[in-house]
Parts: sequence; structure tokens; C-alpha cells
Amino acid sequence: MKAIDTNLLVYAQREELPDHDKAVKALHEMAEGPDPWAVAWPCLYEFVRVVTHPRVFDPPTPLEVAISAVESIVMSPSVIILGEKEKHLQWFRRVIGENRVTGNLVFDAHIAALMLEHGVDEIVTRDADFHRFAGIRVINPFE
Repeated sequence: MKAIDTNLLVYAQREELPDHDKAVKALHEMAEGPDPWAVAWPCLYEFVRVVTHPRVFDPPTPLEVAISAVESIVMSPSVIILGEKEKHLQWFRRVIGENRVTGNLVFDAHIAALMLEHGVDEIVTRDADFHRFAGIRVINPFE
């Protein structure tokens, strides 16, 4: 199963970004397709944080527009929302320990731990940092 990363959501939301069309296409194929796909709650929160931030985008995406985008994703009949389960701390410790993760990579390790915890083995992202996590295949829809 594939999970989507924050950057795919951001590129799909912001029309001025160079790969907007590719992101929209990739997101629609998953959301409207028959196969299950996944997104982690932290990616949805980060999406809202990024697109509504006035120092990132001028003008920023209005909050209600960003929340509506999140609602559309969550309402897709084929999506699975990844959240922490009872043994999440064990998964998180494993991922950060095996990969000696610190600093800014902790966020990506959290996503990787959620994916592995839920049996998700692919992530659709532009973020090359995910290559470091064993058991996760990176799919870059922008190549």
C-alpha cells in the first residue's frame, strides 16, 4: 500500500508550484482509484501548517480552504488514516534507533514508524530522506 507525504499535498494545493499538475494527477489517481492508500495524521497537520503560513506563501492558503482539502482527503472511501496505535513507541524507537535519527529527521522517522506500524511499505514523496528507512520504498511522482 502507498502513503502520501506532505509535499504531494502542498504541490497539489498550490497552483503556482512547478509540479502542481503532476501532484494533482497523482493524488486524484489514488483518491479515486480502487486500491487503498494512506496518509498519516501528522502529514495532514503539516500540510495545513505549510500552506497557511504567510512566510511560506504570499498569499497563504486561507485556513478554511486548507481544512476543506483535508476533509476531502479524509472522506475518500479508499483512504486509510495512519495514527499511533498501542505499540507505536516500539516502532518509533526501532526506526530512530536503526537509522540514528535526530533533529529535523525525527518528523520523517515518525511518518516512517506510522507506516511500518500499519503495514504500509511505499511513500509517494519528493523527500529523498525517506530512502534511509529500511522497509519503505520511495516513489517520486515528479520524476
